[in-house]
Amino acid sequence: MCQDRSVNQENLPGQRPSRSSALDAHLPDWLVRRPLLWGWLWGISWTALIVADEYIDFAGWAWFILVACAALPSLGSTLAILHVTPRDQVKVPRESVLALFFVRFLALVAAFVVWSVSVVISASISTTVQTLAGDSEREVTALGFKLMAALIPLVVWVLWLAFIGRCAWFLRRLRGWRQFPTASRVPQSFLRGQPRLRKTVVALAHPGLLLLSAMATSLLSLFLGTVELTLIALP
Repeated sequence: MCQDRSVNQENLPGQRPSRSSALDAHLPDWLVRRPLLWGWLWGISWTALIVADEYIDFAGWAWFILVACAALPSLGSTLAILHVTPRDQVKVPRESVLALFFVRFLALVAAFVVWSVSVVISASISTTVQTLAGDSEREVTALGFKLMAALIPLVVWVLWLAFIGRCAWFLRRLRGWRQFPTASRVPQSFLRGQPRLRKTVVALAHPGLLLLSAMATSLLSLFLGTVELTLIALP
C-alpha cells in the first residue's frame, strides 16, 4: 500500500530535525503557557533599570541599550508577524465616507499644528543663535550645526514613537487584545508546523505590551534625560 503522505520529513529516521522544529520543541512550558505575563515582567524589569539609571548614573548611551532590551521580545515578534502579513489583511472592510473624511480632516489639522509649531521653533532658534553668536557668521554657522546635531536624536525619537504607534495600531486590527486571540488575521503560513513557537510569538506581539515596552520606556528615557539634552543644545 502507499505510505502515508502526512509523515513529516523532518522526523524521518536518520535525519536531524531542523533548527526551527528543535526550537519549537525546546521552548519552556512556562513561557508557552503564559507568554504575555512574562513579556510584561520583562518590560517592567527593564523599565525599572531605566529609572535606576537616573540614580546609578550609567554611561550616557546606556538608556539606548535599556530601551532596546525592553522592546526586544515584543518588537521582534511584531516585526516578524507584520513582515509576513499582506496589507489588505488589516484594511477596514466597511469604512463609511464620513469616517474617511473625518480621518482626513484630523490629519490636516494635525499637519497644520505641526507646521505652526515648527515655524515658531525655527524663529526661536534663529533668535537664540543670533543672540549667542552675535554678528560673527562663523560662530552662527558653528552654533547652528551644534543645535542641528543636538536635535537629530530628538527627531529620530519622535519618528520612533510614530513607528511604534503605527505598529500597535496594525496589531490591534490584526490580532486584537487577547493573549491568545480566537479570531486572528495572522497568516496561517506563519510558523506553520511550529504551534508552540507560533503561539508564543503571537502572544508577545501584543499591542499593549508593545506600547509599554517600546513607547513608554522611550518616553520615560526622554523625560529623565531632558536636562542633559538642553545642556547639550545650549552649552
